[in-house]
Amino acid sequence: MDKYMNEAIEEARCGILAGEGGPFGSVVVKDGEIVGRGHNQVVKLNDPTCHGEMQAIRDACKTLGTFDLAGCELYTTGEPCHMCLTACMWANLDRVYYGCTIKDNEEVGFRDNEMDKIFGGRDKLGDFLQETERGECLKLFNVYKNLKNKTNY
Repeated sequence: MDKYMNEAIEEARCGILAGEGGPFGSVVVKDGEIVGRGHNQVVKLNDPTCHGEMQAIRDACKTLGTFDLAGCELYTTGEPCHMCLTACMWANLDRVYYGCTIKDNEEVGFRDNEMDKIFGGRDKLGDFLQETERGECLKLFNVYKNLKNKTNY
């Protein structure tokens, strides 16, 4: 398994087991080193913008002392929603690798597919978004799906 996606999966696992939010974990990588980490903390922080990608971008910017993440890549357990996808683009990330698809996100109770129907446009991104390690991320999604007392955000 890709070591960076494995780190994103572990980040997500910690968050869901702590009851902080959905099964979404992310890491930002620059020059082979993880410079940012984050997982969904929507429930913990009562903030709908605290998705894993957003948290990892914030952490990487703090670590690197910049708002420009050119030269960095993001690994995330689920295909980014439009908020996160746009944040990735604003941050100048070079590429985004994701595990589970928008459809997979929907199957564990998230509304990404609704937003995708409204905003669309992923077909215009070329190779900016690349699927990888879907099978491993689906295992994580199944752990989340079987948890009791969760809130889907």
